[in-house]
Amino acid sequence: MLAASSDHAVAVTIAFVGGAIIALALIWAVLVGMRVMDKDTHHPSPEEQPHLPDGGPVHEMREMREPDEMPVVTRDGERLLPHELHHSSTRTGKDQKPRRWLPGSSGSFGGGGLGHT
Repeated sequence: MLAASSDHAVAVTIAFVGGAIIALALIWAVLVGMRVMDKDTHHPSPEEQPHLPDGGPVHEMREMREPDEMPVVTRDGERLLPHELHHSSTRTGKDQKPRRWLPGSSGSFGGGGLGHT
């Protein structure tokens, strides 16, 4: 009985010492990493920090855009490949009212509405 309790005490002591060594190694690694980062990294001065534009903060602007027409085939009857697309901007739409979701029209698994029979 005495040998079992002393074996248990030795195992607990070894586990505690091992955990302390690992914790100290992690603390040491963080400290070394902080020192290396302080030496290597350029920290911007207050003048180099980002600042607001002279006109104040920029606000989000939303508008509805009209899609550009997408041709399916070229003049030769061949399909249009992605590298052949032209890069034009879309136009501001005539209707600026955003589309809203209508209850019962779609939006769930299969778009079956409210689920009433």
